[in-house]
Amino acid sequence: MALLTIARMGNPILARIADPIEDPCDPKLKILAADMEETMVSVDGIGLAAPQVGVSLRMVLFTVPAARADACDDLPLTILINPEITPLSDQAEQAYEACLSVPGLMGKVPRWTHIHYKGYDLDGRVIEREAKGFHARVVQHECDHLWGRLYLSRMADLSTLAYRDELQRLAAEGEE
Repeated sequence: MALLTIARMGNPILARIADPIEDPCDPKLKILAADMEETMVSVDGIGLAAPQVGVSLRMVLFTVPAARADACDDLPLTILINPEITPLSDQAEQAYEACLSVPGLMGKVPRWTHIHYKGYDLDGRVIEREAKGFHARVVQHECDHLWGRLYLSRMADLSTLAYRDELQRLAAEGEE
C-alpha cells in the first residue's frame, strides 16, 4: 500500500467529471482502494474520492463513525463504484462540512437529509442503501467530487466559510 497525494482546490482534476468504471472487478481498483483507505486514515478523514488522489474514476470510499451515525452502530468502510444518488425527500439541512482537498476550512452546506444510493463494490456486487442525516451528507459530499464539485460550490452563504481552528476556538468559548 502507499500514501497518495491529495489534490487541493485549484487542481483541475477536482473540477472535471470523473470517468465511469467499466469493470468494478478490475484488480487495479483493489490496489487503488487500499491506497485510498490508507491515505484517508493517515489524515483522519472519513471519506475520499478517486479524483482527490489524482485518478479520474467514479469511485469513493467512506465510513460513518458511531458517534456521528443515526443508527447505533457505525457504518464500516464502504467502497462505492459508479454511485447514483436519489433524494427521498425535498428536505435539506445546512451543516458545516470540511474537505481534505480544502484543508483548514469549513462552511455550511445544504444537503438532502434522506437519500437512496446505489453502486457496486469491488466484487461487482450491487450496494444499495437508504441514508439519513450525517450518513447522507457524507455520501453526497464524496459523490460531488465525481461530478467535479467541491462543497464550496454548494454553499448558500459564503459568510459561513471559516477556518476550522477558529470555529473550534469560538465553540470552546461558547460563541458559535
